[in-house]
Amino acid sequence: MDTDKEQPLRDDTRLLGRVLGEVIAATRGTEGFDVVEATRQAAVAYRRANPAERAAHAAALDRRLHALPIERVLDVVRAFSYFSHLANIAEDVHQNRRRRAHRLAGSQPQQGSLEATLLAVRAAGVSDATLLALLAHTQVGAVLTAHPTEVQRQSILDCERQIARTLAQHERCADDDERGENEQTLRRLVLALWQTAMLRLSKLRVIDEIENGLQYFRLSFLSELPAVQIRAERLFGAQAPLSPLLRVGTWIGGDRDGNPFVTAETMRYAAARHARLILTHYLEELHALGAELPLSTRLVQVDSGVMALAETANDDSVHRQGEPYRQALTGMYARIAATYTELTGHAPVREPHHPLPRYADPGALAADLRTLSRSLHRNGSGVLATNRLDPLIRAIEVFGFHLAPIDMRQNSEIHEATVGELLATAGVCANYGELDEAARVDLLLRELRIARLLATPFAQYSERTGSELAIFREAAAIRARLGPGAIENAIISMAQSFSDMLEVAVLLKEAGLARGDPEDPLLGLAIIPLFETIGDLEAAPAIMRTALSNPLYRAWTAARGDAQEVMLGYSDSNKDGGYLTANWALYRAQQALTVVHREAGVRLQLFHGRGGTVGRGGGPSYEAIRAQPPGAVDGVLRLTEQGEVIASKYADPELARRNLETLLAAVIESSLLPLTVPPEQLERFEAVMAEISALAFRAYRELVYETPGFERYFRLTTPISEIAELNIGSRPASRTKSTRIEDLRAIPWVFSWAQARIMLPGWYGVGSAIESWLAAFPDELVTLQQMVRDWPFFRSVLANMSMVLAKTDLAIGARYATLADGEEGLRERIWPKIEAEWQRCASVVSTLTGEPLLADNPTLARSIHNRFPYLDPLNHLQVELVRRYRAGDHDERVKRAIHLSINGLAAGLRNSG
Repeated sequence: MDTDKEQPLRDDTRLLGRVLGEVIAATRGTEGFDVVEATRQAAVAYRRANPAERAAHAAALDRRLHALPIERVLDVVRAFSYFSHLANIAEDVHQNRRRRAHRLAGSQPQQGSLEATLLAVRAAGVSDATLLALLAHTQVGAVLTAHPTEVQRQSILDCERQIARTLAQHERCADDDERGENEQTLRRLVLALWQTAMLRLSKLRVIDEIENGLQYFRLSFLSELPAVQIRAERLFGAQAPLSPLLRVGTWIGGDRDGNPFVTAETMRYAAARHARLILTHYLEELHALGAELPLSTRLVQVDSGVMALAETANDDSVHRQGEPYRQALTGMYARIAATYTELTGHAPVREPHHPLPRYADPGALAADLRTLSRSLHRNGSGVLATNRLDPLIRAIEVFGFHLAPIDMRQNSEIHEATVGELLATAGVCANYGELDEAARVDLLLRELRIARLLATPFAQYSERTGSELAIFREAAAIRARLGPGAIENAIISMAQSFSDMLEVAVLLKEAGLARGDPEDPLLGLAIIPLFETIGDLEAAPAIMRTALSNPLYRAWTAARGDAQEVMLGYSDSNKDGGYLTANWALYRAQQALTVVHREAGVRLQLFHGRGGTVGRGGGPSYEAIRAQPPGAVDGVLRLTEQGEVIASKYADPELARRNLETLLAAVIESSLLPLTVPPEQLERFEAVMAEISALAFRAYRELVYETPGFERYFRLTTPISEIAELNIGSRPASRTKSTRIEDLRAIPWVFSWAQARIMLPGWYGVGSAIESWLAAFPDELVTLQQMVRDWPFFRSVLANMSMVLAKTDLAIGARYATLADGEEGLRERIWPKIEAEWQRCASVVSTLTGEPLLADNPTLARSIHNRFPYLDPLNHLQVELVRRYRAGDHDERVKRAIHLSINGLAAGLRNSG
């Protein structure tokens, strides 16, 4: 590691730590500061001690923390939590600093940049024509979800963004006076942060989640999506503008799976807020363009198209006579203001000079702006279009009048029950739920070919069925108002059959969004099955083959451009079968689905339901996309962005641009670059992987689902019950009231293990599997080492596991295990298995790579080295506080301290679920 490159990060971290210490001393007194500082020193000593002395330091830290009164406990928890927040800020600022320095030095382009991608495809012999042909149909989508893993309050995030901006300016201060002013601003902001409550007092509502999601469009997406588009077109030599390469969608307001609070009303609210935000953006940009383009006909030539727009604007202001660009923009402003009023029901903040008719669609607005841009470029003023006008045109192409498509999602069981009730009430079938698959498909296809509807206003339906009908009808209304891009997809959670897909078609038909006439088929929304468990992933190819061989469904896909999207679930597959088996099942499903769709003449579009953590499919996006099986990407890919990952990637415009570029770069490379592994060697690798996966599956299932008392152990030795009480999302933590692990949502499952610093979903079973396989085939170690070196899939799986193993702390985990001491023999039966498996996994990584954990990731190694001393007190206190709380000490301050510790650990680990 180059220490000179890291010095600015250390300086920033020390500066923020010093400022935080000054704030604590000023607000909590010298005694409060001394307690925090003594705890810090004890924690650092514990972390830096050699193994022989570490137990003594741990005991000393415990004694110190155990003796603290609850008010001082709160001081310590808040201090170490906020230090983690500030350390995150310093690291993000440093990332941007290093990228700028890299560009200024003219160094080799960094992996994941569009420049590096261009070099790679050219080095592989890919022609410019082939590259542009791929880009012509490339569609990369990041989809924001409201899954409850973002534990920070909005006011905290806002304050931290201001701190980041101020810190970034610190090194650019010209003299001591400027630096003093900058540090005074930091003190003011850190003081405000310290005195802002870290916890929400009430549970988030869906409308709160909608507003939280919208902020990332204001912060980065509105500016950075058009910027990446323009940069890609220029870099790749596109002679004409390409269709949008990148889009951002959302589940927030449309994801009903397990969330009874998402209704037709919340989806209507989401769509309305989307429209209001994007139309406000257009109004502001048009107003700003008017100030930027006061070009006079006395000085420049102007195309006739611009003159025509100026004429129709009816702008009689004497101040703009002879300034046709400004006059044209005045008319365009008036038309978009009318659009704003009609679509949102509100008047714009700045009224137009003259009323004009609204724009019929976004294309008409973009066409008018292109008229201005062409005139500027033709008449020697093209540079005036590059700052705002051309990016605005790209923004309209990306965002339309709807901002972002809202995906609808619901569980297949709800669809089944809803359709069953409609069929029974209409007198068509009284026992739909009892039919086998063939009978269901036959019945649903008959219904889809009949023009009449099942629902009638004269019947009484259950609340569930009424809600489902209302939301599909609302989807039709939103599409009619804002355009088809506003709602494009209906996703089926836990999809397990072709009938699950046809049930959605029936509900779409009830809203006028589907028609089963084989001569005139209509499917307004894409029906997207989500395959989640190991069994469902294995069944997915057969289900899709059945769907694509059905004449009606095939006619629908033909009408939709011969494309079919399939979603793959990373969370439940991991909880079901463990880390290695889930990744292998996802890989195999993609391989088989690619073949099925190719044989059907349909382009497969894969949607990856990845979470923030490795246990839910997280990890570096670039490596994950590059590790997909050959043929599985082909220029089209969507993935989910969840919880704290959204803030870490997209709250800062510079980081957002980098992350968006990385997604695009990875998709292009995965689509065009050949796999370097020869086919016969890949076949061997895959055969080995299948054997190891089966062993890992057995090891994982034996612990999680077959060990007596494991569910009880999990609930005792992690803060799962305390996490469920946090106000971090509108959705319940479990699908049902059952305590079974099968019914627990994947997010709190992963979040709980992370808090206990065990991270079990990201590694358990892998060490046993590889160790057992090598015991059976002792001469095959070289094969596994070749798999690491030559196969991107296996290399990515192992690298992500290495990262999670490095974040695991067995000493801390052992302390959480003591929370099960009241149960006879429970800890003794289970904790040794977990501890031994971690050792096996770490040993396997070293054996296969020839290096210790994180040898290939010095940035993360540095972060862990610096951060862990500040997390240890939070874990020690959390164990003690949970023990007190569960023993009956229900002092509100104890509960608050537990929740604060959860918040601080999530920030320090930089992921939760």
